[in-house]
Amino acid sequence: MEKKCENQYLGEEKVSKLLLKFSIPCVLSLLISALYNIVDQIFIGNSGLGYLGNAATSVVFPITIISLALAWCFGDGAAARLSLLQGTCDTKKSHQVVGNALLATFFASLLFVGFSYFFMDGILSSFGATKATIELAKDYFTVILAAIPIFMLTNTMTPLIRVDGSPGYSMIVMLTGCLINLILVPVFIFRLNYGIQGAALATIIGQWASFMLATAYFFRSKTFKLSFRSFFPRMRIVGGIASLGTSTFIAQMSIVVISLVCNLMLVKYGQESIYGSDIPIAVIGISMKVFTIVIDLVIGIMLGAQPILGYNFGAKKYGRVRETLSWAAACTLVVGLLSTLAFQFLTQQIIHIFGDQTVLYHEFAHLSFRIFLSLILATCLIKVSSIFFQAVGLPAKAALISLTRDLVVFIPLVIILPQFFGIKGLLFAAPAADAVGILLTLYLVRNFLSSLDKQVRRFSKTL
Repeated sequence: MEKKCENQYLGEEKVSKLLLKFSIPCVLSLLISALYNIVDQIFIGNSGLGYLGNAATSVVFPITIISLALAWCFGDGAAARLSLLQGTCDTKKSHQVVGNALLATFFASLLFVGFSYFFMDGILSSFGATKATIELAKDYFTVILAAIPIFMLTNTMTPLIRVDGSPGYSMIVMLTGCLINLILVPVFIFRLNYGIQGAALATIIGQWASFMLATAYFFRSKTFKLSFRSFFPRMRIVGGIASLGTSTFIAQMSIVVISLVCNLMLVKYGQESIYGSDIPIAVIGISMKVFTIVIDLVIGIMLGAQPILGYNFGAKKYGRVRETLSWAAACTLVVGLLSTLAFQFLTQQIIHIFGDQTVLYHEFAHLSFRIFLSLILATCLIKVSSIFFQAVGLPAKAALISLTRDLVVFIPLVIILPQFFGIKGLLFAAPAADAVGILLTLYLVRNFLSSLDKQVRRFSKTL
């Protein structure tokens, strides 16, 4: 008698139907998460804080990404591991994978908060805070730090909820927090005059609501049951989770390194330009957050595909693996093309959302969107391929793609190009890095798919 696996329908139902079922909630969840920061920027930019307030939050944003990188490393790594276990019908240790992921996230959050509080001034200055924005950044960051542990745990739990077969509930977790934030931000900023601290307070109240909903799910999970034994530290399990989540961690930390280096270069070369330092930092911060919305669409599609890919790869159904990737890539092409058109022809409309600022502000914003984000289609395909390799248990290839585009190519260009072309030279670093990254990505994906085809033919001969 054939052994029945957990979530066996992942290997049987139509791939396009499965992708819709899993990806739509994932996309919405990530977009909702991105709205936390976008909403803050919109209301701050339209308040008396203006672009200085946006510059301050832009300084804090990449620092909080470090905490998100750690959370997603353990969350996505554990989710990938659970999918592979489900595909091989071996889920006895699933509860230990989940428990150790949550335990590792909790201890990582405590280290992050302690380090950030102790070295706050130095950290903020390193990420581009100027004399005009340092106090605003400290006010915002101090409040945000108070909820970092629950923020990290929530972002570890949501991919586990999704891979447990409840993508809709994962979406509700994020939607609840975002709606609360959306309601409270204008009240705290405009009605109660809490300023930038009000924006941060609204954010953490929403995060607490999401955390409580996520925690409630784990008392009725489907494919694993947690107990005290689940949280007994097992370094081998933690190491395995972290290795599968490495590409996610690198991708997020790349954003941090990019933001750090970009902000330092923007301060240095901005002072020598007509724009000054604070306008470029505010504009690039907004560009990166709008960029994040597009990338979240793509990542959401692939995170929805992750349990399908992991299950079928573990079950050796390689034809379904290839079909899932094809559908995900096709959706990504549509997102990338539409985004490119928007950033080239609708820049004025996008910029005005964040407040009616100075002429120089709008001038640099136009340049930023039209140059810095010109090859966002390539960026989307690079992200898709990285998550694909992670889902099929090949973190080294996933990490190689992320490292090459972000750290090997982009960072050196950010440092070198402004020396010859001033602050505008920095904007060309992103499309140049995308061009190199997409060539490597296509090469690795093509080779992997060729190896899959060989395994499919070999398996067919044995039937």
